Amino acid sequence: MSEPDLDRFASRRSTVYGQRGVVATSQPLASQAGISVLEDGGNAFDAAVATAAALNVVEPTSTGLGGDVFALYRTADGEVGAMRSCGPAPADATIENVREAVAEGEDVDPADAEMPATGAHAVTVPGTARGWETTVETFGEKSLAELLRPAIRYATEGYPVSEVVAAQWQHGEELFESSHAREAFLFDGEAPATGRTVTLPKLGATMERIAAEGADVVYEGDVAEAIAEEVQAGGGFMTTEDLADFEPEFLDPVSTTYNGVEVFELPPNNQGLIALEALNVAEALGAGEHDVDSPERVHYFSEALKLAFRDGHRYITDPEFEDHPPLASKEWAKRRASEVGERANRDVSFGVPDANAEDADTVLLCVADDEGNVVSYINSRFAGFGSGLVAGDTGIALQNRGASFSLDPDHPNSLEPGKRPFHTLIPALADFAPDDDATDDWAAFGVMGGYMQPQGHLQVVSNLVDYDLPLQAALDRPRWRYREDDTLALEPHFDSHVAAKLARKGHDVATLPAGLFGGAQIVRNEDGTLSAATEPRKDGNAQGY
Repeated sequence: MSEPDLDRFASRRSTVYGQRGVVATSQPLASQAGISVLEDGGNAFDAAVATAAALNVVEPTSTGLGGDVFALYRTADGEVGAMRSCGPAPADATIENVREAVAEGEDVDPADAEMPATGAHAVTVPGTARGWETTVETFGEKSLAELLRPAIRYATEGYPVSEVVAAQWQHGEELFESSHAREAFLFDGEAPATGRTVTLPKLGATMERIAAEGADVVYEGDVAEAIAEEVQAGGGFMTTEDLADFEPEFLDPVSTTYNGVEVFELPPNNQGLIALEALNVAEALGAGEHDVDSPERVHYFSEALKLAFRDGHRYITDPEFEDHPPLASKEWAKRRASEVGERANRDVSFGVPDANAEDADTVLLCVADDEGNVVSYINSRFAGFGSGLVAGDTGIALQNRGASFSLDPDHPNSLEPGKRPFHTLIPALADFAPDDDATDDWAAFGVMGGYMQPQGHLQVVSNLVDYDLPLQAALDRPRWRYREDDTLALEPHFDSHVAAKLARKGHDVATLPAGLFGGAQIVRNEDGTLSAATEPRKDGNAQGY
């Protein structure tokens, strides 16, 4: 089956409006699950969990119980907060142990061993199940069991696979080697074609267990044992004790203002500071003062982003292991802005060494309700189906987020027991009237896709703030992205003169397929008017009621 030709399509959608609630996500069946919960009296947090669970089934190529979950939210009573449910490396996963294990498996000198992109050593403790449960117990009005029903129904009764998901599923044919994995997610050894109705009974049975017994079955029961056994069988160091010790955490978001709008992001170990630093540098440069279609706009925003990447990828790691400088401060940004000129800066280091994080796979969903809750909720296994390991007969595909660790002990993101890796996932919020007590105007948003995420945040925020675009138009605009190989990539939909003028400014310009430019979702509550928009580069939709 060929890749879907996203360049054939323009979304041709208007922004969706709803009176009681709105949901935006990357797969229509998941959006329907969230809307159904809102219609049944649940709030935005309930709908977020139900939608996330449904995505585990209808878009299993990008998310699952074996991954992590994060949230940024503004509650009906005005609380702005964040949840991080992201597991660490196992207690026995020292650099020395992993080097020796990798060297033995690859028949190389331990000193030459590198952190694998897949397999048992890339598996970190999954945070999803406890994250869902914590969200519901803290903010929800429904039980977790109720919210898992749509996902369980899709898994056990079946659903037709949508176009983009079907294309993504194909990588499982090569990735999955064990019988556990192939039986759980392949059908006669093959990925499903577009429109084929499939069931995922093993995953459905595990979700039924979680619905009946709670998230502890993943961390303390026989499901936990299956996870640990699967990792250990591949030479990894995960134990049931590592799983049992895990708990989600609530934390304060980090924020900055961009041209009068306050933008909230997740702090380290997530890359939210990259987005905030880039916004600050872009503001100092006046990047948003250029015409929306101009090469100057792309130049100054991308230069701001380069500098933020250089800092973020040098300093961001688990904050319990290492501090970072004030990357989100205006003063820091002014110093960085002084490095930007009319020509491209080609001397900018970029990327966490060997992190394999440039083009990762994620689902982000956004929900708003008429109570005043707005939620940005993001889930991922990192790269597609993750490590390639599926835990026994549970149907849980285990993440490969540990691939972002470095085996260089001098790097801030070096592997250490109990340490959380550099994390690309960044849900976001925006307060469009932070200095106006009479106006209540909040958006929850995000842009999926590895290192594209902060770049997407930068562009979406600018589209909304600098050019006052409607929500859907802000997501439809063609995007650019800076790459690890120092190219400045453009979508094909840019006017032809933009690439030529950027090249004359010293940029190494490339045109890449639309599927590499992220997957955005957004909802907004503007003084009680609810609206939503969805990513034209995905299968999904925005719904309201």
